[in-house]
Amino acid sequence: MQRSRIILALGVALLGWAGAASAQQFPNPDPVLESMWQEGMENSQTYPLAQALLDSIGPRLTGSPGYQAAGDWLVAMYSRWGIAARNEQYGTWKGWERGISHIDLVEPRVRSLEGMMLAWSPGTRGKVKAGVVILGDVADSTEFQAWLPEVKGKFVLTSFAQPTCRPNADWEEWATEDSFEQMKAKRDTARQEWRQRVANTGTGRNGLGPALEAAGAVGVISSNWSSGWGARRIFAAYTEKVPTMDLGCEDYGLVFRLAKHGQNPILEVEAKAKWEDEVPLFNTIATIPGSEKPDEYIVLSAHLDSWDGGSGATDNGTGTLMMLEAMRILRATYPNPKRTIIVGHWDSEEQGLNGSRAFAADHPEVVGGMHALFNEDNGTGRVVGISMQGLTGAGSHFARWVGQLPGEIRGHIELTIPGTPSGGGTDNASFVCSGAPAFGLFAQRWSYFTYTWHTERDTFDKLVFDDLESNATLTAMLVYLADQESEMIPRDRVEVLPPSRFGPPQRTWPACRDAMRTWGDYRNR
Repeated sequence: MQRSRIILALGVALLGWAGAASAQQFPNPDPVLESMWQEGMENSQTYPLAQALLDSIGPRLTGSPGYQAAGDWLVAMYSRWGIAARNEQYGTWKGWERGISHIDLVEPRVRSLEGMMLAWSPGTRGKVKAGVVILGDVADSTEFQAWLPEVKGKFVLTSFAQPTCRPNADWEEWATEDSFEQMKAKRDTARQEWRQRVANTGTGRNGLGPALEAAGAVGVISSNWSSGWGARRIFAAYTEKVPTMDLGCEDYGLVFRLAKHGQNPILEVEAKAKWEDEVPLFNTIATIPGSEKPDEYIVLSAHLDSWDGGSGATDNGTGTLMMLEAMRILRATYPNPKRTIIVGHWDSEEQGLNGSRAFAADHPEVVGGMHALFNEDNGTGRVVGISMQGLTGAGSHFARWVGQLPGEIRGHIELTIPGTPSGGGTDNASFVCSGAPAFGLFAQRWSYFTYTWHTERDTFDKLVFDDLESNATLTAMLVYLADQESEMIPRDRVEVLPPSRFGPPQRTWPACRDAMRTWGDYRNR
């Protein structure tokens, strides 16, 4: 079967946020769809829901009090709307709670630095004041072992210093072409040289921090800049006794240059963290029971957990809110579906799709009876694409559904037929790799990967509510239209994609299954 794409309808001029829905916006009159538009676009609850989740509860790191609070809040919201909901445990995790992070330069001058402790890092015991050393430039592991005594009583810088902290967009707009190319070459060379420096230590992946703390370092400092607008990546720490911290691009460069030029920077750091015993891991599940086909399922899917540098707004607060609001719309406009509607707010997506994989393993009846799953996990933009995930019979179903949507939504969506199965990028892969019809709703990026993804800038203000309201309304409509189908989506699939400009023939599903097998046991950390 040839790989093809269908673009349904031409773009339609957008109406204002508060514009009334008229019957002419729909290709065919349908009172349920029209009431969904009214409820989703004119009575949207996305703003107050987002404010409560992202500002008040905030980040939702797996195993943290924030994640527990978010799950409890979701259950309370669903219960308020008359939708049965529960927190369903599937394993345990070592609990951790973030406290304050203060990182100050105190010599040769005073400056409060932009930085924070990484997730799952140990804190300090009070304030720690110490000098700084740059990771040694060694030839091999033997030289590294000889160099290690240099770190005792020091903070160690373990990233290269960016030659510029301006985003590429600035260079593209203002620099000469030669200047931009020279900067990129300088940056690429510095990055490669630093990677080689780390590799030469012989500590392997994630082993550098433990080696430094064992040698007496008082802290490990990195800088994982996203290359966009001051945002920096916030990942996990691998030290057990001393803090691992991340500094913003500008301040890391400052400290690095001071150390490099022998100007003896002194830092004062106070970081607090609290470790807990094993805490429950859980997914939050809500259900609207089916009236005619209760053993067939339509599933809404989004991960609830986040990294905790920011508020987890676009990763994945937007997906969480989209599915929450879609369920509210469904309850208000379509309370008695034929099939059972489930929403899964998954835990621990960031650690390997653990929550959704656990649900798929624990509920074979849902996987086996799945008519369609709709997942969202890539930012705040308007949904513009849906892949059929290699299912050869899914395209005709989606063509019918999308063809009945109002033009304001329909005109943006491109279907990829047959597409390829997700190999592990987000939670629908937990079901796709079991052969189930689980689809990702792909949104416009809004500088997602360069600005908000896994950064401390991923906060409430980055949400685009016009798009979020449209996406929630779209999801409710897709659920309703899928539920009207008499037949389930067939699971016939493409096993081998033909040669294309992207490469030679490739087998799709073995790669998907292999990706799923590479992750560790999701029952315990």
